[in-house]
Amino acid sequence: MSTTAASYTLLVRFRVRTGAQAAFDALTARTVDLIRKHEPGTLLYAIHTTGVPTERIFYELYEDQEAFAFHERQPHIQEFLAARGALLQALPEVTVLTPTAISRRTAQTSKGDRC
Repeated sequence: MSTTAASYTLLVRFRVRTGAQAAFDALTARTVDLIRKHEPGTLLYAIHTTGVPTERIFYELYEDQEAFAFHERQPHIQEFLAARGALLQALPEVTVLTPTAISRRTAQTSKGDRC
């Protein structure tokens, strides 16, 4: 995975309705599985929880803006976008990230560094 200036990265904050967390998490799990299977230009799509029970943070890394555009056109993403509305308190907050410095380890490098 090469992350260069051409890569396209998003940080998306979701505020889920109280009581809808399990449904939102199930929806995202199904969607992430389809992203993994059908989107070679999506390099990383990670969903995180925080100390706030109704908050979810998505970290999305795409090969480039074309890979992001491809992602947005996929049927599973269109289904996610349509279904998520009823589960959210508000519209998601989207931040486009621009790398200024990158340090990256591969799984092989990380294993070799351990004592």
